[in-house]
Amino acid sequence: MSRVYNFSAGPAVLPEEVLIQASNEMLEFGSSGMSVMEMSHRSAVYENIINEAESLLRELMNIPDNYDVLFLQGGASLQFTMIPMNIMTVNKKCDIINTGIWTQKAITEAEKIGKVHIAASSEGINFSRIPDKSEFNFSSDADYVHLCWNNTIYGTCYKEIPDTGKLPLIADMSSSILSENYDVSKFGIIFAGAQKNIGPAGVTIVIIDKDLYQRIPENLPSMLNFKVHSAARSLFNTPPTYSIYLAGLVFKWLKKLGGINAIEQINREKGALLYDFIDNSSLFKGNIDKDFRSMMNVTFSTGSEDMDTLFVKEAEKEGLVNLQGHKNAGGIRASIYNAMPVKGVEALIDFMKKFEINRP
Repeated sequence: MSRVYNFSAGPAVLPEEVLIQASNEMLEFGSSGMSVMEMSHRSAVYENIINEAESLLRELMNIPDNYDVLFLQGGASLQFTMIPMNIMTVNKKCDIINTGIWTQKAITEAEKIGKVHIAASSEGINFSRIPDKSEFNFSSDADYVHLCWNNTIYGTCYKEIPDTGKLPLIADMSSSILSENYDVSKFGIIFAGAQKNIGPAGVTIVIIDKDLYQRIPENLPSMLNFKVHSAARSLFNTPPTYSIYLAGLVFKWLKKLGGINAIEQINREKGALLYDFIDNSSLFKGNIDKDFRSMMNVTFSTGSEDMDTLFVKEAEKEGLVNLQGHKNAGGIRASIYNAMPVKGVEALIDFMKKFEINRP
């Protein structure tokens, strides 16, 4: 068997060590006599699995005690609706910093529930950077401020936490969670779909300041109510049990590696290698303002759509797969999440060098 280097934006590469352990435990987890996939979520064995996953995540991210960790379903996209339904309830208004497709989707869903004020936007420059803090125009009466920390499609990322004053900051960290250190206490809610840095698709993690629970309406449907899921410790209904189990294995892998500080150093090394080559290339050009480049999603192009297509096709023959840019952005995109080894980035750079020399 020969594994490729998978540069997919999601579902994305998982650590080989995790896949091997999951494979070894496929037929039987511990001495349970069954696979985790067959296990009741009400069993003591499974409760230990989900509790350990939560404990590891709290340790890795230094999550304060006054924050809940919820393992939910519906992807990050459901949070575009669930968050305003739960906490956009005081003035029925939120601020959103528009930096791409995922904040545009958040705007669309929030507008169905209340009023949305665009606090800043980089749409006019094709989302090639994050708006400068001097451009932020937050409302005094907003219930919260929403942003997408790392923009998977365009390859931009915040480099500092915006000062929103007393307004709770809500961060979609689907493609950046666990990649670098964040001060969780600076956020009201952090949410993330699993399929990039946490594990396989199926589970969404919501880290929420419990003080926000007082805003939740009493008549909110149970499955959409944060308090209901909190009271049930993420077991209100059958959760995505196997995805949570695999997330726990990823958390163990990260801890063994040295935690967030260690993976952040590795991620910065990978990003520096690839961006340095692009910056000095005569063929490949970066798409994004250098001050806002993502460590997770590196976007670039040759300047020719046909050449980009040929590059992606030829790279696949060399075991470098899923390098095509998103349909809305075009070009080339290398997603180099936590589980992408440095060797994978080096292999990509080696191929880019050869392609540049031998280009048609």
